[in-house]
Amino acid sequence: MSEDTLQFFLGAMSPYSWFAAERIADVLPDARWRGVFAGAVFKANDRRSWGLTERREQGIADCNERAETYGLGPIRWPEPWPTSDLLVARAMVYAESRGILERFALSAMRLCFLEGQDLGEMESVLASGERVGINRAELEIALAGQEIKDCLRAQTDEVLALGVFGVPTVVVGTDLFWGDDRLDDAAVLFRSLQGG
Repeated sequence: MSEDTLQFFLGAMSPYSWFAAERIADVLPDARWRGVFAGAVFKANDRRSWGLTERREQGIADCNERAETYGLGPIRWPEPWPTSDLLVARAMVYAESRGILERFALSAMRLCFLEGQDLGEMESVLASGERVGINRAELEIALAGQEIKDCLRAQTDEVLALGVFGVPTVVVGTDLFWGDDRLDDAAVLFRSLQGG
């Protein structure tokens, strides 16, 4: 099977992506992690984050409950939240190019949801990188560079072509499983494709 048979698409500012990211190693350890610019995916699908809708209060309550259920500790929501995820999406592209996307994404999401830091701010993104060994100046230069911007655009086009409309999404072959509560369903299909 190719590495694209099992992909895990996540947005760093998405609490549901965080829940899935903290659990996926136990459920789908072979998944290839892919960072997503969720803002662009929402826009292309004429959607927006539930955090900007009338469902915000209900969504926050649900996330707080899930975080407790998963043993992840109380969420400290950034203020404001959500904001633009462009910088952290670029940083995920850079981290992937260095082979440390999983470590960086978890660092960023923990900084966001356990420490209440806004990933829309350069300082928070640089701090997330520093925690996994990325030099701050090196990361800041990369985030402003055309190469990373072009890679993120190409990756966003690829995500949309697969039919991804939200995060987290696990893609198994051509089947999409959206939501942190669909990990087990994705795992069942993946095992069946492997003959397990």
